[in-house]
Amino acid sequence: MIVCSTPQSPEEFQAYYYLRWQMLRKPWHQGEGSEQDEFEQQSIHRMCLDEDNNVVAVGRLHRSGQFSGEIRFMAVADGQQGKGLGKKIIQSLELEARKLGVTEISLNARENAVPFYSRLGYQNLGFSHRLFDTIRHDKMVKSLQAHNAHQFSLADELQTTWHQTIPMSRAMDIRVCFYDGQEIITHCDPDFNKNLHHTMFAGSIYTLATLTGWGYVYMQLREQGLEGDIVLAEGNIRYRAPIKGPAYARTSAQLACGDISPLSQGRRARFQLEVRVGCGDETAASFTGSYVVLPKSI
Repeated sequence: MIVCSTPQSPEEFQAYYYLRWQMLRKPWHQGEGSEQDEFEQQSIHRMCLDEDNNVVAVGRLHRSGQFSGEIRFMAVADGQQGKGLGKKIIQSLELEARKLGVTEISLNARENAVPFYSRLGYQNLGFSHRLFDTIRHDKMVKSLQAHNAHQFSLADELQTTWHQTIPMSRAMDIRVCFYDGQEIITHCDPDFNKNLHHTMFAGSIYTLATLTGWGYVYMQLREQGLEGDIVLAEGNIRYRAPIKGPAYARTSAQLACGDISPLSQGRRARFQLEVRVGCGDETAASFTGSYVVLPKSI
């Protein structure tokens, strides 16, 4: 059975990049390393493995803006074409893009791949460029709808609450791009939150993380029909790497613990959770927060 996954270990990334080079660069006498660019650390990477754990298909998505993304470096190994592997990669990348709030994906398709992308709903906008002065590419785009599990009304309610009561959230354009009852993902305007080094402000990362955690607690209250004042009691953040591209923050039931039932008895409720901030597959900052929910009567 063919599975689609994210490369994890150095060995998996080596095999992932090797197939990319072998199929997309080697036939045109380009050296190893030419299959990578400056967006690798900012990207979502996917690969298909066969039953023997050989990498047989690869693809990459990087977000080019708060609501836009670009797919590049799609490749399927010799002898594996026609098995639906490319479609698996595209579907996996699109699924993650939808959760991250991407509404339009673009790509540059080699001439022989245009029919493949057309079948997947991409519109051909015409000639883009020639790679190595030889290989014609056409630009293709596709509009994406929000993830099917996304709870629009609750997400819009939380987003409105932020923008009306916390001016910084409105200035940063913090938005809820995905909430399904278990997981919340947010993003913000990359240009507004960029410093002179062209990376995200540490303060913006902290704000995005704390509000995402606050938002998760808010959603749990709304799911149970309870009300309370949510207060951040303690927060700590670890910055692991600079964020050069559009950032997102996410937390979920797997990263949180707490019990809101005391609220119904007029007592305080507490939540402890972790929020992960990044712009690709890797976590660039980890925030741990302790939130207290005060009954409205206090």
